[in-house]
Amino acid sequence: MTRNTHIAVLMGGWSSERSVSLSSGKSCADALEERGYRVTRVDVGRDIAKVLSDLRPDVAFNALHGPFGEDGKIQGLLEILEIPYTHSGVLASALAMHKVKAKAVVANVGVPVAEQRVVTREETAREHVMAPPYVVKPINEGSSFGVTIVPEDQAHPPQSLLGDAWTYGEEVLVEHYVAGKELTCAVMGRPGEEEAFDVIDIVPVGHGFYDFDAKYLQGGSKHILPANLKPFVYQNIRRFALEAHRAIGCRGVSRSDFRYCEESNELIWLEVNTQPGMTPTSLVPDMAAHAGRSFGDLVTWLVEDASCRR
Repeated sequence: MTRNTHIAVLMGGWSSERSVSLSSGKSCADALEERGYRVTRVDVGRDIAKVLSDLRPDVAFNALHGPFGEDGKIQGLLEILEIPYTHSGVLASALAMHKVKAKAVVANVGVPVAEQRVVTREETAREHVMAPPYVVKPINEGSSFGVTIVPEDQAHPPQSLLGDAWTYGEEVLVEHYVAGKELTCAVMGRPGEEEAFDVIDIVPVGHGFYDFDAKYLQGGSKHILPANLKPFVYQNIRRFALEAHRAIGCRGVSRSDFRYCEESNELIWLEVNTQPGMTPTSLVPDMAAHAGRSFGDLVTWLVEDASCRR
């Protein structure tokens, strides 16, 4: 790519993560402009096919999060329009976004996952569908939207899923909750050359868990990098993140999330994010910086890695 490359930064959209995407997109667009690229900022709407057809950028930088932007749909559209794009392709994006199917794939290559059940939200509210502690979450959402943790001493099942505010589908994922550390590890590189970054221990500040506010509000969490873990646990996390990235077929950069209980030595993989946040409080930029890549280096590499048929 040359500095005359025209980059359309896709951001916004209409998922629950719209505000996060706008923040990611702004950060990426600013950094690319600082590097001298010609950048068009595109707030994605239902007319995105026409917008891109008229714009004809050299590259689409995908800074969308959540449904449509992260689940293979926008990737399929970009394939049809033959516009090279960043991050993962159609299949990997769709697979990673479906937490149940993604867990099945990574478990098949030896990555540890939690006991789980897929049930309706009515079943979840009627009775405990597994022994507490457990966590209830949407199957196809990110940024901790809709996540409910049921502690060990909670006598009644959660009722919040029955309210009108629940907009995440009729089926939910219920999985065993592992108390302890919230850990994350990113993987970056071209196929066959991927490398796992160092591991972050995420410590929420003033929040019960790493929820939306802990993720995106300034001071909502502390990022301990590198995480203070036993060496074999640390290396297992890096290895599992790399194996998950490859098993699902991710491209560019991905980020895997884990839970680890030091007392029981239980380590589980939660999910892989194919469109990791790029906001001022996001995790991947921290890991890249720790590895010696500035934010500008990171987004420039993603542009240079862009292609179709990913």
